[in-house]
Amino acid sequence: MLASTFDTTVTCAIMVTAYAGIAIFADIFLFLVKVTYFIVEGTFRIFFPVEEKSVAGEIVLITGAGHGIGRELALQYASLGAKIVCWDLNEKSNNETAEEIKRANVASAVYTYKCDVTNREEVFRVSENVRKEVGDVTILVNNAGIMPCRTLLDHTPEEIRKIFDVNVIAHFWTLQAFLPSMIEKNHGHVVALSSMAGISGLPNLVPYCGSKFAVRGLMEATALELRDLMATKEMNIKFTCVFPYMVDTGLCKKPKVRFPSIMSLLPPKVAATEIVRAQRRNIPEASIPGIFFHVNNVARNFPTKVGLLLRDFLDSGVEAD
Repeated sequence: MLASTFDTTVTCAIMVTAYAGIAIFADIFLFLVKVTYFIVEGTFRIFFPVEEKSVAGEIVLITGAGHGIGRELALQYASLGAKIVCWDLNEKSNNETAEEIKRANVASAVYTYKCDVTNREEVFRVSENVRKEVGDVTILVNNAGIMPCRTLLDHTPEEIRKIFDVNVIAHFWTLQAFLPSMIEKNHGHVVALSSMAGISGLPNLVPYCGSKFAVRGLMEATALELRDLMATKEMNIKFTCVFPYMVDTGLCKKPKVRFPSIMSLLPPKVAATEIVRAQRRNIPEASIPGIFFHVNNVARNFPTKVGLLLRDFLDSGVEAD
C-alpha cells in the first residue's frame, strides 16, 4: 500500500514537473515569435511609416509657447485644426504667438495664459481655468526649457536648481494636472522635449544634460506605470519623448560645429514639424535628425574609447558663455 502511494506521488510530481517545463517552453517559444514579429514590423515601418493621426478638435497645451519651438508648434497644430492653449511666463511673447495664429487665418481657436510652470500651485490653478474655459487638455506638450552654457563649477546653486525646476520638475506638475482627465477618458498624448544632450553628455551643459536625461526617464517610467495601471484594457494614452539636436532658438549662443553641412543648427520650424510628425505617428522616442538616435545606440555598444573617438571626430557642442 505504501509503495503504491509512493509511486503515485512520484508520478504526480513527474507530471507536474513535465507540465511546468512544457509551459515554460511554450512561453519562451511565444516570446520569440513575438520578438520576431515586432522586429519585422519595426523594419517594415522604417520604409512604410504609419499614417499620421488627425489632431483636429484636440485641445493642445504647449508650455513655452511664446517663442522658438513652442511658437512653431502652436502654429503647426493650429493649421491642423487643433484648439491651442499657449502657456508662457512672458505674456507679451505669448500673445504674439496667438496673434500670429490669428493672422494665419486658420479656423482653430487659441487661448493664452501666463503661467510659471515651476510653481505647482500656479500650474494647478491655471490648469483649472483652462478646463473651465477651454476643456480637458488632450495633447500636452512640455516644451519650456532653459539652457545656460558654462562649466559645472561656474554654475551657481540657484542656477542649477532653476534649470531642473524648468526643464524637468515642471513636467511633474503638468502631468499631475492633466493626466487624470486623460486617464478618465482613456484618451490623450503627452509630448516632452528632451534633447540629444539627454542621451549623450556634453561639456559646458552638465546641469542641462542632467535635466534632459531625467526627462527621458520620467517619460519612460510614466508610460510603463500607466501601461500597468490600465492593463485590463487597451491604453489610448500615448507618450512621445523627442531629442532634438541644437535648435536655433537663441538658447545656444556659442555653438561649435565641425561639419556645418550635416550638423548645422536646426531651424525651429523644422524641429516643430518633426515633433508634430512623431506625435501623430505615436512614436515613443525620436531624435531630430532621426539618424542621431540610432548612431548613439550603436556607438554605445562599442568600447568607451570608441565613443570618445567619435566625439573628438565630430567635435560638436557648445562653448561656455
